Amino acid sequence: MRFRVRFIASFVVFALLAVSAGVRAQAQSTAAQTTPAPTTTNGVYVAIDPLAKVRYDNRYDLYLGFAYDHMKAGPTLLQGSNLGGIDLSGSYWFSKHWGAEGTIRAYVGTSGAGINHDEPGGGAIKGPFVAEYMTLAGAEWLGPHNKHGALIAHALVGGTYGEFSHDLLGNSPQTVDFYNDQIAPAAIIGGHMDLNRSEHWVFRITPDAVMTHYGIHYPPNTSQFDVNFAISVGVEYKFKKKR
Repeated sequence: MRFRVRFIASFVVFALLAVSAGVRAQAQSTAAQTTPAPTTTNGVYVAIDPLAKVRYDNRYDLYLGFAYDHMKAGPTLLQGSNLGGIDLSGSYWFSKHWGAEGTIRAYVGTSGAGINHDEPGGGAIKGPFVAEYMTLAGAEWLGPHNKHGALIAHALVGGTYGEFSHDLLGNSPQTVDFYNDQIAPAAIIGGHMDLNRSEHWVFRITPDAVMTHYGIHYPPNTSQFDVNFAISVGVEYKFKKKR
């Protein structure tokens, strides 16, 4: 009888221990499943592409840049003039690849001068002020392009006003081998190298070949074509209106 009582008591104790261990294991498993994963304190990084909305379907754009122009202030001068200024240009696009462009450019600086005195040093006039003010228009063509940038070619024609006698101390331009002040034909062949910064803003570099046809009004009364290099660096804004 005692043996049976001890057996039953031992069995009950063993069963209680087994049930307790099972409940504890289940509780640990449930806690492990419901515990949230640790989170970082910096949050989630979200990549944003500022060029995602770049499209070449705008109707208008406007460009303003710092400009450089090399020119000759006279037909026989050996020294060239390095001029600085601004380039303001705008475009109207008829289609994706073809548009009309207009530009206003102003360049100012100093130039070497021809010998204007027999004494050593070449004379009293040294480094006189010269300027070039250009207004041109023409066609432009959109070449290879993607969301990062584009190459655009243009050919422009128009006129330029050359100012050469402003700083000659009342002397004739002939004294220093300069052109006379005048309005003359001009043309530009070159283009733009664009680097898109957003949907509307573009960083632009514009290298050009600039052709002018100045003349002199003193003997031998000749005129000539000069081909020089110009470049500008600035920003373009593409307006929202689309074709």
